[in-house]
Amino acid sequence: MRMLLKRSTEFFIFILLLSLISFVFMKLAPGDAVREMLRADDVAVTSSQIEEQREALGLNDPVLVQYGQWLGRLVQFDLGTSYMTNRPVMEELLDKLPATLLLTCSSLLVLIVIAIPLGTLSTLYPNRVVDRISRLLAVLGTSVPSFWLGLLLIEGFSVRARLFPSMGTGSIAHLVLPSLTLGLTMAAIYVRLIRSSLLDSLKQDFVRGARSRGLGGAKVLIRHALRHALPPVVTMFGVSIGSLLGGTVVIEVLFAYPGMGKFIVDAIQSRDYPVIQGYMVLMGLIVTVVHMLVDLLNDVLNPESRLKGER
Repeated sequence: MRMLLKRSTEFFIFILLLSLISFVFMKLAPGDAVREMLRADDVAVTSSQIEEQREALGLNDPVLVQYGQWLGRLVQFDLGTSYMTNRPVMEELLDKLPATLLLTCSSLLVLIVIAIPLGTLSTLYPNRVVDRISRLLAVLGTSVPSFWLGLLLIEGFSVRARLFPSMGTGSIAHLVLPSLTLGLTMAAIYVRLIRSSLLDSLKQDFVRGARSRGLGGAKVLIRHALRHALPPVVTMFGVSIGSLLGGTVVIEVLFAYPGMGKFIVDAIQSRDYPVIQGYMVLMGLIVTVVHMLVDLLNDVLNPESRLKGER
């Protein structure tokens, strides 16, 4: 109960600070959103029209008043109205969120399918062919930028082989190239992490005891070493979910994928500040909730960490 109260308090403080930082950043950003909004139709506007629009949007109010009004709406789950579409920001973001979540989940699936077998096999067969392949993948994955890998995949599988579409959405085929781009770059990190965690687990006394009882290498690895190696992997997995949700921005723009990433880039270009602020708060909320769930899962996998936290 004490731990739950502590995490809830930290959560609300984080959201409050995030709202303040996002609001301040929007005020410090260069450019004038009102001018961009009025010039969206390429029609000349006068200074009086700009001033009237600023007054209507409340942009002439003191900064503290503007922040208080925005925070009051935020508490009611109202992120304001988009300057460009005149639609509620929450509706705009929720319309784009499923596409980004689908891309994130498919990328995580690619990560799991590649990282777990390679990391496990490289532990079972050190300095063999599979271990060398996993090390090569780890080096390449951490060295190659995701956007460059995406361009290579587009050139190879879309332009030349014509196997998969390079942009848009509508079918599973549209997910293949962006998912591979994100999944391969993340898998390289996990192959090394799983290998090092399993090697560390295999040195523990309980693993030696299991081997002394006559259990084979594969059984010891799966039944005993794997559970001990999971907490750091699960922690990293939570971080990766946040990284993927935020990192899809470049990939969504590269593949013209209609998710939150491409949407926020368009909002930045048009200086649609309510959308940008809402995106920052919503993503912060999602990432914080994911990290809290990861902490709870780690407590289940490793009860000792929960006992230490309660002390």
